[in-house]
Amino acid sequence: MRNFIKNHPQQAALVSIDIPLISNQSVLMNIALIKQYHENMPTAKVEPIVFNALQRLNLENIAYKRNPDLNNEERFFVMLLRAVMVRNALVIIDRPFKIIPHLKNIDYIFQALKNIEDLYVNCNIYDYEWMREKYGELSK
Repeated sequence: MRNFIKNHPQQAALVSIDIPLISNQSVLMNIALIKQYHENMPTAKVEPIVFNALQRLNLENIAYKRNPDLNNEERFFVMLLRAVMVRNALVIIDRPFKIIPHLKNIDYIFQALKNIEDLYVNCNIYDYEWMREKYGELSK
C-alpha cells in the first residue's frame, strides 16, 4: 500500500481509520475540503458536487452532521466520498472491516462503490489475510 501511494502521490485517495474526518467540521465540509484545497474550488461551486455525491449514497440527510454524530457506516461512506473528490482518484481502502466492524461481508461496500464508480478511476482494498472469508469469491 505504501508503494502504491508513493508511486501515485497526486491521485492516491486513502480511506482509512488512520486518516479520520475533521471532528469539528460538518460532513459537507470534510468532503468539500478536498476540492477546495487541491483545486482551489469555491464553496458555492463544490457544495452541489458534494450534495450530489451524498445523494447517490442516500446520505444527503447527514450533510450537516459532524464526525462524532455519525455511525460507523456513515463515517466510512463520508471517508469514501472525501477520497473520490481527489481528481482522477485511485481509491485505497485500508481494512474496511476495521471501520465497519459489524459487516458480515464486503457486498455493502461494493454496492456503494458501484453507485459512485464514475467518481474514481480505480479502487484497491487492503486487508489482513484472516479477513479473507468476508470477501467471498474475491478471495479465491
